[in-house]
Amino acid sequence: MLPRLKTIIPAARIHRPSVAPHDPCLLNLEAIVVEMQDPKNGVKGAEQKLNVTVIPHVIAGKDIIMWIANKMNTTPEEAQVFGTMLVTYGYIYPLQNHRKLVMSNDTSLYRFQTPYYWPTQKWVAEDSDYAIYLAKRNIRKKGMLEPYEQAHYNHLHEWLNHKWDFIVMQATEQYKANKERKKPDRVVFDCQERAYWMVNRPPRHTHSALDCGPDRLINPNADENMFYQQAIMRSKVKSSVSLGALVKYITTYKNHDSFLAPCLPSNPWQTDNDTYWTLNMRRVEVPTKMRVERWSFSLFELLSDLRGRDDFKLFLKKEFSGENLAFWEAAEELKWGTASSMSTKAETIFKTFLAPGAPRWINIDGRTMGLTVKGLEHPHRYVLEAAQTHVFMLMKKVCPCILKEYIVLHVYLYMYTYTYNTKHIKDHWGTLQKNKKPIKSLMSKHLKKPPAEPGSVWAAICLDRLG
Repeated sequence: MLPRLKTIIPAARIHRPSVAPHDPCLLNLEAIVVEMQDPKNGVKGAEQKLNVTVIPHVIAGKDIIMWIANKMNTTPEEAQVFGTMLVTYGYIYPLQNHRKLVMSNDTSLYRFQTPYYWPTQKWVAEDSDYAIYLAKRNIRKKGMLEPYEQAHYNHLHEWLNHKWDFIVMQATEQYKANKERKKPDRVVFDCQERAYWMVNRPPRHTHSALDCGPDRLINPNADENMFYQQAIMRSKVKSSVSLGALVKYITTYKNHDSFLAPCLPSNPWQTDNDTYWTLNMRRVEVPTKMRVERWSFSLFELLSDLRGRDDFKLFLKKEFSGENLAFWEAAEELKWGTASSMSTKAETIFKTFLAPGAPRWINIDGRTMGLTVKGLEHPHRYVLEAAQTHVFMLMKKVCPCILKEYIVLHVYLYMYTYTYNTKHIKDHWGTLQKNKKPIKSLMSKHLKKPPAEPGSVWAAICLDRLG
């Protein structure tokens, strides 16, 4: 049974990737081939008589392997493998046995392929071009083609029957033009063309180094490209909304950037005074006002700060709701921990938080629980990603009152008392916990006349955040 060739489709309808998977490799190979052809430092070639014709610039396989071994400082065996790669990609072709696409460490004769036939030229090897080559070769050999060439010739004759007269005419013209050349040039050109088609149309059951999958009849990225072209013309978000969000973000975080706003005591990158870094250490005993204010921006900001997370953990422990934060921290340790302890940590997390009757069982939906438990059978770093996200959203949305109470009572009031020793707030600490009065009204009552120091701004920000 004859091998099936590619369907004859116009080149404009065939999608080929602009960068093939082997293009970076080919660029490196070309650089080596250019060095090998250098007149001074390259491989030395000489004229060689082949049958009755003298062929110029012929090199022996052992000379190529020796040059590669010296150039790359490697063993002859590895140099031979690299030489075989050059042959299989079509940069060097054998003169004696054109079907043997390997580099032999002996006196076998080779020649460098002309750059016109290099793979990176990316001119498409169409079936019509291959049919013209076979027809021309059939005229020259008077019908004595090799078996695999004869099989391809018969198949193309049947497939391209509608334009076979044109193919034969082109082959005849090329054959006549080739006969006008000198015999050495004619032999060299025939060898180059045969070597090219040996790489691009190899015989049956022969591997091709240039094979990177079948051609597609459609461009798989066409829909995606169309989507982005339409998205450029029609914005999904109004510019006023996006610019407003950007302005809001910059306004919120501007004062916390020591390069955009002056900071106290000073910017260490400008004054070489590291007091700012000392006051903002990861687990400093007393955090600064700006640091505490940033905790109120979002739950993510609070959990990202180890000092704030420690205080929040103590607060949740008093509220008997610390299992969610403990699970979130365990998931973070699994994600960023060592690979050797991954299985042990996953088993511990399952027994502590997810197993039926676990001591610190977390309340997540059944679908997320099923995916997480199934993923723990083969643990990896992100096996708890879904459950961790679910727990984070629970802490963020389900318990906003707890977070607000924590920020006001256990951070702002504590820091305000620590800094300015406000006796009224300190005395009413127990009263607030006992009577559960509205937080904002109680804050307003005791901060009607705030001091002129920066603490007044801090209290105003606190009330504004909670309003």
